[in-house]
Amino acid sequence: MTAPASMFIDGRWVPSSSGNTRDIHCPADGSFVATVSEGTSADAEAAIAAARRAFDDGPWRAVPTSQRGDLLLAVAREIRARKAEFARAETLDTGKRLVESEIDMEDIANCFDYFGKLAGQDAGRIVDAGDPNVVSRIVYEPIGVCGLIGPWNYPLLQVAWKVAPALAAGNTFVLKPSELSPHTAMLLMDVLHSLDLPAGVGNLVLGAGAEVGAPLSGHPDVDLVSFTGGLETGKVIAASAAGTVKKVALELGGKNPNIIFADADFDAALDNALNGAFVHSGQVCSAGARLIVEESIRDRFVDELVRRAKKIRLGGPFDTDAETGPLISAAHRDKVHKYVQDGIAEGAVLRCGGAFGAGDLESGYYYEPTVLDNARSGMSIVVEEAFGPVVTVESFTTEDEAVAIGNDTRYGLAGGVWTQDAGKGQRVAGRLRHGTIWINDFHPYLPQAEWGGFGLSGVGRELGPTGLAEYQEAKHIYQNLTPAVTGWFPEH
Repeated sequence: MTAPASMFIDGRWVPSSSGNTRDIHCPADGSFVATVSEGTSADAEAAIAAARRAFDDGPWRAVPTSQRGDLLLAVAREIRARKAEFARAETLDTGKRLVESEIDMEDIANCFDYFGKLAGQDAGRIVDAGDPNVVSRIVYEPIGVCGLIGPWNYPLLQVAWKVAPALAAGNTFVLKPSELSPHTAMLLMDVLHSLDLPAGVGNLVLGAGAEVGAPLSGHPDVDLVSFTGGLETGKVIAASAAGTVKKVALELGGKNPNIIFADADFDAALDNALNGAFVHSGQVCSAGARLIVEESIRDRFVDELVRRAKKIRLGGPFDTDAETGPLISAAHRDKVHKYVQDGIAEGAVLRCGGAFGAGDLESGYYYEPTVLDNARSGMSIVVEEAFGPVVTVESFTTEDEAVAIGNDTRYGLAGGVWTQDAGKGQRVAGRLRHGTIWINDFHPYLPQAEWGGFGLSGVGRELGPTGLAEYQEAKHIYQNLTPAVTGWFPEH
């Protein structure tokens, strides 16, 4: 079989240099989706070379920021116009419910809108040098060639968080989406090509991380690498990038606490605890996987949580009765199941779930929404990110104890606080060591607000003004208007 031309390098769609391919299958039922190129390190190096030439010799970084912004706004319009096509492609790759993919497409368009409008707003700043004969200013310039590595759970959303600011800042890039879910990245490159992005500015390579992703972190011609994914891979990328001292941005997941005080709105807290844990089958870096409930309402709250979790309907992406879908692969489902079994062996109590989908669901990679009660610090299921539809339950009696439990994690991405006492909500939010804290809500994000974590959740921030700054270098330009001899080393 001839390899499909599904990689985009130097302005052209090309096949893998090896001729290798990969078949993509839908996790919902194992059905065939498409065959795509399986790239090699040589393909990655060709893409890096194209991006390097486009940055060093091409026109993109000299394009006025307002025009770069206009292109991003046009991308947003195209994504909205092709929403059905994009959403279906993402759903087939991930098994995610179609309605969720449709919501994601609007969020993605909003991201391009935000950075499109932000692109022309920062003209730098003037520094007061304390001398009227000196003009001192700070300007922000593109960092160069960016290696962008995306995850499989939100393939285009996480890619948009990288591509939009990279282009807004005037960089060139090589994009490596997850090998499991490449199609929306391909569609994005199709949009950029249709909008006449100069050749080499945007490049797409497909394949496994060890083959096509590794060059992006270690290559001396790459100036920045941005990765969203698992902790262990993130460590490898950081170590590889250290050899060339390139800038690194890492979003490595979380083990996120959702703290429920007794005075919370019970129904709202319960509903959002379900959403926080089980949306997209828990395959969300900010999932509320650690439920921390005040002791006085614990039994009532957990009993109701279990009752509701048992009713969640599993189903395929186009099943309008389904409420959540499959996991990404059989291997991932097995990993989630092992975490659950280990938690039970360590003393947690299985209240519901803990099993594969049965009957009509057996052809897909489904796992039942699972609640593990009586969890405690140190259990593997509490410490490690299972990344599936599993929530553990811990309890507390005081505000200080709630904060201590919420911070008892190596990660620090996100967390929730539920209380009708505004002061308590702000106090607890201020003490939690996580990059995003929701008070009386869970999961929303804003393109204009920074996203990222403390601890092992990573380094750097995406979104917001800081998300643009990640892709820029600050330069100080100092001009003396009245140059003169200093006399420091006089003639003898």
